[in-house]
Amino acid sequence: MKTKAAVLYEVGKPFEIEELELAPLGEGEVLVRNLYSGLCHSDVHLMTGDLPLNAPIVGGHEGSGIVEDVGPGVSRVKPGDHIVMSFIPSCGTCKWCATGQQAICDWGATILEGSLPGGRWPLRGKAGTVGAFCMLGTFSQYSVVHQNSAIRVDPATKMDTAALVGCGVPTGWGSAVNVAAIRPGHVVVIYGIGGIGINAVQGAAMAGAKHVIAVDPLANKRAAAKDFGATHAVGTAAEAHELAKDLTRGVGADSSIVTVGRLDEDTISAAVDAISKGGTVVLTGMGSLTEKTVHVPGTVLGLYKKTIKGTVFGDCNPTVDIPRLIDLFNHGTLKLEELVTKRYALEDVNKGYDDLLAGDNIRGLLVHEH
Repeated sequence: MKTKAAVLYEVGKPFEIEELELAPLGEGEVLVRNLYSGLCHSDVHLMTGDLPLNAPIVGGHEGSGIVEDVGPGVSRVKPGDHIVMSFIPSCGTCKWCATGQQAICDWGATILEGSLPGGRWPLRGKAGTVGAFCMLGTFSQYSVVHQNSAIRVDPATKMDTAALVGCGVPTGWGSAVNVAAIRPGHVVVIYGIGGIGINAVQGAAMAGAKHVIAVDPLANKRAAAKDFGATHAVGTAAEAHELAKDLTRGVGADSSIVTVGRLDEDTISAAVDAISKGGTVVLTGMGSLTEKTVHVPGTVLGLYKKTIKGTVFGDCNPTVDIPRLIDLFNHGTLKLEELVTKRYALEDVNKGYDDLLAGDNIRGLLVHEH
């Protein structure tokens, strides 16, 4: 079976659109007709080499679609099901899944390699075997994915906005609700208002934070933050620091969440300075796997009982939290449609990323045509 897809061949190069051949379905695998895919910053990290690029690989890891066919042993979904694809699979049986920590499921250790479980390659093209980012490759009209990545959703759900719940929405929302553990009356500072940060803002607001301080140099991002529940929006970390002190009579914020497009030492240090004694810094953004960006005095952390925590997927459990977030959207509590700034055809995927890097988009949405 043929599919048209956006493929990365080399660091620093754009996606190439080409026709590929899908592998036949193996044990536990599912054929998905992809409908929509969010344009997430994590794919930029592949393009820049911050994350290791095992080329060639089809991009995209935040998508929604319809199950076309299933392989032997599939029990989670059936043909015709509407699904959201989770960028972290959940096997359900490893130590982490069994203890309610699906975000660090052992299967997630191989999502950058591009192959399906057992080393099977999901696609073939002009260069031979082709991988799929996060075992998904949602920048393709069709994908072969494992059932552990497929989350069935109510067929009445709007599938365009549901795509965003495969990565960006739970990552940001969970960073506030799960990891920062925001409670009614808390004060939080959120650095970077892109597709992740904007959902940290609405998660913080939904959790009852008294003051949500959004930090972004771009005026359009600050305005969007206000629409999603921020009580204050400033352009610099220094402004946020002073504001957090003023709003708490000098105590500082209860937590800070770093969702910038690329982690850097200055922002992380500012986030540590902005919190109070006993406060928490949540590192959600990504950057180089080798560059060291956390440089703070350990004695300060000890004396003031400050905590720096990393998170992936906002510590969400996809089999539970993806349906939960979609249910919140369907009941008018969670904003999803407002996240989408622009829509793009597959052939315009590189323009979508140009717009992301220019700061024009909260979230770009790729619309597949079949």
